[in-house]
Amino acid sequence: MQTKVSSRGQTSIPAQIRKKYGIKENSKLQWIDEGEIITVVPISEDPIKAFRGSSKNKDIVKILLEERRKERERDE
Repeated sequence: MQTKVSSRGQTSIPAQIRKKYGIKENSKLQWIDEGEIITVVPISEDPIKAFRGSSKNKDIVKILLEERRKERERDE
């Protein structure tokens, strides 16, 4: 999906994305500059509730090691 940025630096979030991630009026978004990529992350009103159960049935150590490997490759 693509959107345009207005002359005031504003852009709209497509309805499909807003619905999927529960983004409503006055929702907060975190913008993360990763060099060549910008990641936008919705911030939950209740971060504890949003995080609860997110690691169930996942190999956290394996995921963390893979992310670190990708970071090292990006830095090189």
